[in-house]
Amino acid sequence: MTNVLAIIPARGGSKGIPRKNIRSFAGYPLIAWSIAAAKRSSLVTRIIVSTDDEEIAEVAREWGAETPFLRPAELAQDKTTDLPVFEHALKWLEEIEGYHPEIVIQLRPTSPIRPKTMVDDAIHILLNHADADCVRGVVPAGQNPFKMWRFNGEEKPLEQLLKVSGISEPYNAPRQILPPVYWQTGHIDAIRTSTIVNKKSLTGDVIYPLVIDPKYTVDIDTLPDWAKYEAVIYSGLEAVSPGKSRRTMPENVKMIICDFDGVVTDNLVLTDENGKETVSASRSDSMHIKTLHGKGVDVMILSSEPNPVVKARAKKMGVEAIHGVGMQDKGRVMREVLEKKKVRAEDVIYVGNDLNDLPCFEIAGWSVAVADAYPEIIRAADHVLTKNGGRGAIRELCEMVLARLK
Repeated sequence: MTNVLAIIPARGGSKGIPRKNIRSFAGYPLIAWSIAAAKRSSLVTRIIVSTDDEEIAEVAREWGAETPFLRPAELAQDKTTDLPVFEHALKWLEEIEGYHPEIVIQLRPTSPIRPKTMVDDAIHILLNHADADCVRGVVPAGQNPFKMWRFNGEEKPLEQLLKVSGISEPYNAPRQILPPVYWQTGHIDAIRTSTIVNKKSLTGDVIYPLVIDPKYTVDIDTLPDWAKYEAVIYSGLEAVSPGKSRRTMPENVKMIICDFDGVVTDNLVLTDENGKETVSASRSDSMHIKTLHGKGVDVMILSSEPNPVVKARAKKMGVEAIHGVGMQDKGRVMREVLEKKKVRAEDVIYVGNDLNDLPCFEIAGWSVAVADAYPEIIRAADHVLTKNGGRGAIRELCEMVLARLK
């Protein structure tokens, strides 16, 4: 059996997004997504995270990777390239353990969204081509370099960047007649160990492509990137995940069931000296309820909260409410409601924010979390809204459902 080592480089000193590699991405530490991709492979025989940071190492171990060493600080600088990091890992494993893999896989944490068979696909290409030094993930380029220029200064002429045989002015040519161009991504590199050790390179001279669907193109450098690509995950894209696969919205939505505290409200409560409680909610959440009713979609509140404020707010919104349900009974009561109303569970959306919503998540055809839900809920949800509870989350969901019903 071929020894295939997956190495995930993850230094601790990220400046663009502090603690980036262990920051929660769609409910899981960012590094867990790359570990999951390696674990899913039937050909990878060992998974190691190369890091200089003990906290990252601890998280990596929790998600199934080894951290047999800490990377030296001089190999964890802003300008450190990948090659010395991989040379260090292979040298350490050879000298300390006598371990020598034939193939090394690089999985960068900043490209976490990967097709499910991607790792094995890359390894198969490498094994099937004896002349290959490595396999690199690529996608069709978003911009064509044949239409690019070298800039020599504002007072100097532009210089054509690339020339094409048989086309005198490629920058004026239709894109369709220009050679196809691909952009390398950070998803995967499958490299022969001999390429790293003998050729002192992570690619060598003969590089084969693994063509990846552009919808998986991800490279997280900034916080806006973070939110953008979390939305890609929540859209239902089929990808390797550290947890369960996320489902898409039901085709035939018949009912939306909402928790109250933290979903209809912002989860805060004001209490006066007489014990009277006041909650905060968004008027905008009621905006589309009547329209949904007109399209055959029932909306109701199911809450553990005994306070009559639940009924009062539900009446104002124009929805039914069942409240004062025991925290352990929400799942049972939800099943009873669906049976009474003769609604199939797979046609139901449930919106929650806290641990007592998990039984309802398991019943519903589509489980949805508000943006500020607890981490366990975000992990369990099929979709995470961009709005917080009590701050327009219900309206956001209603608009998504109405868009589906059009």
